[in-house]
Amino acid sequence: MPKVLISDKLSPAAVDVFTRRGVDADLRPGLSPEELIAAIPDYDGLAVRSASKVTADVLAAGANLRVVGRAGIGVDNIDVPAATARGVVVMNTPFGNSITTAEHAIAMMFALARQIPQANASTHAGKWEKSRFMGTELYGKTLGLIGCGNIGGIVANRAVGLSMKVVAYDPYLSPDRARDLGVEKVELEELFRRADIISLHTPKTDATRDMINAGAIAQMRPGVRIINCARGGLVVEADLLAALECGHVAGAALDVFSEEPAKANPLFGHPNVVCTPHLGASTVEAQENVALQVAEQMADYLLTGAISNALNVPSVTAEEAPRLQPYLTLAGQIGSFAGQITESGIRSVEISYEGDAASLNTRPITASILTGLLAPLLQTVNPVSAPVIAKERDIKVSETLCADCDDYHTVVRLTVTTERRARSLAGTLFGGNKPRLVEVEGIPLEAELTPHMLFVRNEDKPGLIGNLGGTLGDAGINIASFHLGRQEAGRDALALVAVDQQVPDPVVETVRGLSSVVQVRGLQF
Repeated sequence: MPKVLISDKLSPAAVDVFTRRGVDADLRPGLSPEELIAAIPDYDGLAVRSASKVTADVLAAGANLRVVGRAGIGVDNIDVPAATARGVVVMNTPFGNSITTAEHAIAMMFALARQIPQANASTHAGKWEKSRFMGTELYGKTLGLIGCGNIGGIVANRAVGLSMKVVAYDPYLSPDRARDLGVEKVELEELFRRADIISLHTPKTDATRDMINAGAIAQMRPGVRIINCARGGLVVEADLLAALECGHVAGAALDVFSEEPAKANPLFGHPNVVCTPHLGASTVEAQENVALQVAEQMADYLLTGAISNALNVPSVTAEEAPRLQPYLTLAGQIGSFAGQITESGIRSVEISYEGDAASLNTRPITASILTGLLAPLLQTVNPVSAPVIAKERDIKVSETLCADCDDYHTVVRLTVTTERRARSLAGTLFGGNKPRLVEVEGIPLEAELTPHMLFVRNEDKPGLIGNLGGTLGDAGINIASFHLGRQEAGRDALALVAVDQQVPDPVVETVRGLSSVVQVRGLQF
């Protein structure tokens, strides 16, 4: 009988699910890191919330560990790359606590506007400071949402019901989806200028880390109020404190912090700051939902091999896996390529399966493409949640199957249409299982995608190759391979350069300044 360790406080309903399904479950919350490492060798599965830290050491000790289930969305406490390297499936429950988190953000907004926590403490202390706590109405105010996905969309819906104006910055928010929500899609700088209240609803990625800093705050209107119920690390806390001290920011409400548990923080004790201990998902209903969901998912995997909401493994059956695996790799790569070079909101995704690819179960391949496409912005997107997220954001996804294939035995072709343009890529398999990129934006270009690459779109003029190679050489970056393609002499051309290390942003900017360069992107695969 499979055994699961539940190392965080989880609803007793989760234990009941495991027992009913035929899985032995031990509920042992509060284990120290050393105790968790000592206990984990006996278990096939580990169910956690956010308190347990599933480190590389824990995973290394789990000789029998097959799956880690997170009852909730964020997996900051799980070393996903280490789990992948050891063949451990990491699952989450992406939709179980959306309403609860959105409602907490709304509650924080009310608390800020009417100074409820401060007034409560004052009144309990026997004071009657009615004139001290002069609030502000939410009616008619402008709420700026940074991120308008599942949770942000619920916040938008509630705010519209309060007769607030809502503006949203989200590169993946389509115009149709914005119109349905009753929000105005804007660029980030415009949101900063217009919003009376700013609420964050975005994951922590390289693009969003420390995004609310001194420079961003300086662009905001005086008297702005800031709410973060998303992830710690989105706000530079020292910069926020300085803005509160000088009065540029009227108040802040934080449910998450750069370091948690937050026993000390420079913002603690400030009279215009409301703090809660990461309560966004802390309601009876949400905890019940995520507990039941994670238990069902883990039991399915341990008993039948079925994979749901996995962050590091595509959802495929055991029979399909051997044939699909190289296609899943190819799909993830071309999706990631498109996602990394996309600069505006996505309207539609068209996928064409040609030749041998047309005979496959294309659903997991499409999910892998969408995962790669959305991952640069949505860090925790996975092959199960990606189609749902695409639908929520009104990204129209279509597939076509064509048994004929002119140049190769099999081709997967991707066309991404954004608010500005359409972009296409195509890939194939060499030798039956070796992914290769064979076309970018209508230009033939045959390349193996490697961990670190530089993509350059340029005008076909003499000198680029030498200048590009010289720039990388001056920066100490070794070129592993150099792939070129063009439509015709003097027209659009492409270069895809494989390098031995990630190209730093300053070097990318130097390349961008080279004569004839139209676009440049550092890519990671």
